[in-house]
Amino acid sequence: MIIAHYGHRLPADYNIGLIHARARERGPLWNAVPELYFKAFLLRESGRFGATTNSYSSLYLWRQDEAFRNFLVKGGYKIVVDLFGRAAVETRFALDARKGPGEDARLAYRQDIQIALDADLETIFAAEIERNREAAERAGVVAAAVGVDVLNWQITRVVVSDSEHADAGTSHQILHLARPLLSTLHSSSE
Repeated sequence: MIIAHYGHRLPADYNIGLIHARARERGPLWNAVPELYFKAFLLRESGRFGATTNSYSSLYLWRQDEAFRNFLVKGGYKIVVDLFGRAAVETRFALDARKGPGEDARLAYRQDIQIALDADLETIFAAEIERNREAAERAGVVAAAVGVDVLNWQITRVVVSDSEHADAGTSHQILHLARPLLSTLHSSSE
């Protein structure tokens, strides 16, 4: 599995209504994309949920690398580039991903944690997988995933939820959550 996330900073006076309209238009097109667990259309709006600037981003959990490759090669990302320019796509190898008991995806959280240079990787990975399982059990959590960036040696935690979680990281409003394969993810109890 691959976690992919990219974002575009928006001007302070940008018409946020255009982003909402884009999510309403484009969101349903992703509801049946093969090999995609979920795609979240995300907004950080200045003054809401801790945001100090406006940004629009997309967060994906791909089932396999070929699906992500096809998104890049077959023009999926070109649509974004044509409208907003080319952003860096941050990718993480997913260590674990789980569906939670929640249904209504309102917020997504991302937290990045640096792995110490002398840390035992097996111990870190095992602890993060267990932590992710526990995060997925929380009331209102729709999905939880944890990945590793092996270039910069960081752990990335992602939580999709129906409620606010003060300790979960940077918050994003979810404008649309496409969930073609989300129901096939293991639950926290599996």
